[in-house]
Amino acid sequence: MNPSDPSHIVVEQLVQSHAKFRAFVAARVSHAAEAEEILQAAFVRGIEKASVLREDESVVPWFYRLLRNAVIDYYRHRDVERRALERLGSWGDDPSTPAPELADAICQCMKALLPTLKEEYAKLLQAIDLEGRDVADMAQALGLTPNNTRVKLHRARKALRKQLEISCGTCTEHGCLDCTCGA
Repeated sequence: MNPSDPSHIVVEQLVQSHAKFRAFVAARVSHAAEAEEILQAAFVRGIEKASVLREDESVVPWFYRLLRNAVIDYYRHRDVERRALERLGSWGDDPSTPAPELADAICQCMKALLPTLKEEYAKLLQAIDLEGRDVADMAQALGLTPNNTRVKLHRARKALRKQLEISCGTCTEHGCLDCTCGA
């Protein structure tokens, strides 16, 4: 880069004022990492836009305007995210919880097949997957470590999956809710 090149001069002045720019953004944003991210993005944009800088315009005040706009954009974006999350929250549905009709279909197949599993596997699946008990609570009740209980739960789910495949056939692969397997 040529030292007399206008974009080189802009970069040089931006680098010299880096600490002041960081302090400016940090005073307006609550997290240091976010402030640094805004500043770095503004540097990239400033360098890209250096050619549009008028000759009579000073680099530092011009960059402060750019930073001010970047902070405003940051808050606008954050506000949009917050409103979107509020809308999602107002739907009242937990995406990790299946719809009642799906949960009923799943539970019916599982309940019918639990007696075909080892008793300890059936108890774990009943308590954790159907009743919603916590793994740590079950571990304590069984006198096991939580890690050991998770391993047993994994094995129990694997055994149940095998039984579902034998009993339900393709229903388990395609996830149909109109199960005709008779389980």
